[in-house]
Amino acid sequence: MMKKYLIYISLFGAPLFWGQSKVTEKSAYQQSLTLSETENAAMAFDADIKLSDAEIALDKKLFQLREQFLSDSKAKKISLYNSSFNELKPLIESSKLFEILQTMPKGGLLHTHSGGITDVKWIISTARKYQECYVYDQKDNDQFISGQLGFFEKGKIPDGFVNLDKKLTSNPDFEKELQDLLTLKRDNLCSYTDYWIEFEKRFKRISLLLPYRPFFKEYYLKGFQDLVKDKVQHVEIRYIFDELYDFQHGKYPLKTSITDLQDILKEVHQSDPRFTLKLIYSSFKFLDNESIEKQLETAFEMKKEFPDMISGFDLVADEAAGHNISFFEKSWAKMSGLSKKYKVELPLFLHAGESNSILNKNILDVVLLNNKRIGHGLNLIYFPKTMEQVRKQNKLVEVSPLSNQILGYVSDLRNHPARVLLSNGVQCSINSDDPSVYGYIGLSYDFWVTLVYWELDVKALKKLVFNSITYSSLNDNEKKKAVDYLNLQWNDFVQKANLQLN
Repeated sequence: MMKKYLIYISLFGAPLFWGQSKVTEKSAYQQSLTLSETENAAMAFDADIKLSDAEIALDKKLFQLREQFLSDSKAKKISLYNSSFNELKPLIESSKLFEILQTMPKGGLLHTHSGGITDVKWIISTARKYQECYVYDQKDNDQFISGQLGFFEKGKIPDGFVNLDKKLTSNPDFEKELQDLLTLKRDNLCSYTDYWIEFEKRFKRISLLLPYRPFFKEYYLKGFQDLVKDKVQHVEIRYIFDELYDFQHGKYPLKTSITDLQDILKEVHQSDPRFTLKLIYSSFKFLDNESIEKQLETAFEMKKEFPDMISGFDLVADEAAGHNISFFEKSWAKMSGLSKKYKVELPLFLHAGESNSILNKNILDVVLLNNKRIGHGLNLIYFPKTMEQVRKQNKLVEVSPLSNQILGYVSDLRNHPARVLLSNGVQCSINSDDPSVYGYIGLSYDFWVTLVYWELDVKALKKLVFNSITYSSLNDNEKKKAVDYLNLQWNDFVQKANLQLN
């Protein structure tokens, strides 16, 4: 019997023991996988966010909604990942996800520019109301370009300009032509030899409109109202200062634009008292040190006089064409002295790393300077040590996904560098950069593409939204009020979105 028992053990027991060993080994493997997943999640930018039961419920519903959208798109053979924003815009606008995101509080828009916040169709329809508004309808020359708009007094109209209203009345098709000239569309870029030349042309076409004081007031009122409608409670504009003028008084002092913006804010506050604004004084990367030093002096003067409006300083323009940040070392060195002279601090909010090239090393400068936030930071992922420094210094990267795609830096938004930054604990916010130039307004479109292409959950969305207030240039008291208000708005959104998706 004993012999038979031993034979039985050898035949059946060994596989049984071996199977138990496999189960133990698999369990250890699964434990290692779980640990790895936990450790990676702990490094992510949103690791500190804990969701309520209501937020968890919404997260599941948004996940299902996103999966259904992807499934429907696949069934209809829609090429989501190989299509431009311009091609996908109607699809985005018709989606349930977009409808929900439009109701989501966005917090702050920390990265946008003074020439790109208001709808192009509105610009044309409003400009034509002014009999003194003209459009250049000839071929480009050294001074003017086709489609350029401007206000002129009778008898002082440059050659090639015609009255805008009369032009549109006699040729209704010209309105569509003008819209196209004011908008940069990704699917048309294949014929462009330089995206930035075409991009900058869009700004040049309205550059003569914005300093005209009557239009200036209408432009910003409309822009702020559009942002409020899209659930944005705070905006920080990279603002290019220019002297306002009209034909009755001529030019006004530089500060008039600030006092006018303050008046516009009062008008907005009649219906939306929580809306706030900061201006980041901006100049150009292609200027020399002497010019930038003069600009810095002016910026400090403005900060001294309007401490609640001016929040910092930046340099804009194509990074591939302008000077490197380090070129202005002499200018940055003088900021400490200017701060003592004017008794105010003027931090930097520099554009850096808006590039696909590892040869562009502007991103290295931001950890050496009093630079609070980074505009774009696309190539930060090529510099791992600097990326770690940015994380440790708690600097925010202002990410503008649609701008990055339309300007040709990222074709498939699934491959956006910000996904690497977020996974590695670098704090980011979502921004629109120059939405009117790209054919849209507000922030909902940018949040839509991040949700769909980056596979974000509610925890990530919430962190991105609250980052935009936490890292804003609001002072401590303003920030506390803004966060309290955002919390109320966010909780209300979660409750209503859950009901809407039942």
